[in-house]
Amino acid sequence: MDHVRIETTAGDAEVEIERGTGDRFLLLLTHGSGGGVEAGDLLAVRDRAVALGGVVARVVQPYRVAGRRAPGSATVQDAAWFEIVAALRARVPGVPLIQGGRSNGARVACRTAVEADARGVLALSFPLHPPGKPEKTRRDELVAASAHVDVVVINGERDPFGIPDPSDAAEVKVVPRQPHSFRAGFDLIAQTVEPWLRRWADGE
Repeated sequence: MDHVRIETTAGDAEVEIERGTGDRFLLLLTHGSGGGVEAGDLLAVRDRAVALGGVVARVVQPYRVAGRRAPGSATVQDAAWFEIVAALRARVPGVPLIQGGRSNGARVACRTAVEADARGVLALSFPLHPPGKPEKTRRDELVAASAHVDVVVINGERDPFGIPDPSDAAEVKVVPRQPHSFRAGFDLIAQTVEPWLRRWADGE
């Protein structure tokens, strides 16, 4: 595993890079608002991606490196993300880019997917709306990404942030009995992403 620090206009990001055999694709994974890159769902995806020959970069965004729990301005956050993407692509050139994250990280991955020229997006626990406020939907972020790239959504059945409609992405998988932060179901998450990741591993 390589530990990398990347300078951005929003501060430094910290990245853990793990490689499979063949460097077949580059998968960027990032955390939720107050979380980290050790979340069980992120690790389940990492393990499956590395087994398929991918390079996986788990990104701790600058606001978390600085000790903050809230990401702040989406514009600042997304600009820093593009800088992170550029730095990691320079390290792993010439392979398909896939972006992913959980919760707020899923929103970042969706918002930046088209401009970052990502081939796919993995949205774990996509927060469709704040709890109890379905009128404040973030569906447009998901739909905008889905119009151009393959988006796979995996949400818990009991997620108070809501569950996207199946028509809003290439695939929407619901993990039974799970809340916003998965406590179980990691095998199901890995099984869901495997055929999708295998496409990039096989050079589609």
